Amino acid sequence: MIRTPLPYSTAKELSDSGVATAAFPFNYIACKPPAAAAEVDDEASDEAQIPSIDFSLLSSRNPDNRAQIVRELGRACEEWGFFTVSNHGVPVELQKAMMDACAGFFDLTAEEKQDYMGRHVLDPIRFGTSFNSKVDDVQYWRDFLKVFQHPVFHYPTKPAIFREVLEGYSRHIRQLGKDLLNAIWESLGLEENDMQEALSLKSCFQILVANFYPPCPKPELALGLPAHSDHGLVTVLMQNGTDGLQVMHNGKWLGVKPLPNSFLVNIGDHMEIVTNGRYKSVLHRAKVNNKSTRISVVTVLGPSLDAVVVPAPILVERQKHSAAFRGIKYRDFMEHQQSNKLMGKSVLDLLRL
Repeated sequence: MIRTPLPYSTAKELSDSGVATAAFPFNYIACKPPAAAAEVDDEASDEAQIPSIDFSLLSSRNPDNRAQIVRELGRACEEWGFFTVSNHGVPVELQKAMMDACAGFFDLTAEEKQDYMGRHVLDPIRFGTSFNSKVDDVQYWRDFLKVFQHPVFHYPTKPAIFREVLEGYSRHIRQLGKDLLNAIWESLGLEENDMQEALSLKSCFQILVANFYPPCPKPELALGLPAHSDHGLVTVLMQNGTDGLQVMHNGKWLGVKPLPNSFLVNIGDHMEIVTNGRYKSVLHRAKVNNKSTRISVVTVLGPSLDAVVVPAPILVERQKHSAAFRGIKYRDFMEHQQSNKLMGKSVLDLLRL
């Protein structure tokens, strides 16, 4: 086993070099080796249990249909914090173009990608590797590109097609996210105007994160991403057909295989805060494999960066107990989560009262 740092700065470079096949680098070991080759993997994959929301019914002219899907959405948020969205209206061609543009970025030369090597979590365009690469004790088998989309639109200049595709994709996903937020708010018995005011959604923060997980020769030792929750309100995820996402449900890791032409959506930490813990953010992680590259395109929608989100007073009153979280400016929450050795839901835990 190698005991010295390798001369490769990203997961893709390490995978392409082939060096890890001969001797897996110790700093990428995130999991304990199996006790025996015949050890049974108890991480089930049961996508049938994951709630599925037919997005088209949210715009149904039949009020009963809309009311029913809003109730189903509320149950999915409360019982799972995770669900699939189908019939969402985002063109298949645009989804494919976005995936191709992200793949094209990671295929750029190391020198070209270095132009986007960020130094701060709030840099509007940031390329990097691992999870929180400056503070990670363990390296994770993942390269990433993070691009701020709203309220100010940013984009990498390479590949050339990126801007046009990103503009269209981001616009569609932002509308999808806002419609879901409206319905989630409705499922709580709250008014849309209350949500806009509580979360400053007119200047909502939107970030796209493209994750690149190359083939790993020792997938039983490495992780693409460790267990964590997302900082925003909701996260919308698209992947390239290679599985690897796992979510924590009832104390067990479950593999997630989405329906064709669907998005995976999960609740974030700020939804847990504003609902005073009724809708909880969900822990999830990324596994890797030794056969194919997995690419996921993640869009996080949050409140305004300057919003101080606290539990909605009307929900606290209805629950007949005190607020469960203190407020913090959203940008400060993000900096805590991504600049420190904090895993799981540790930043959220710091705010609990």
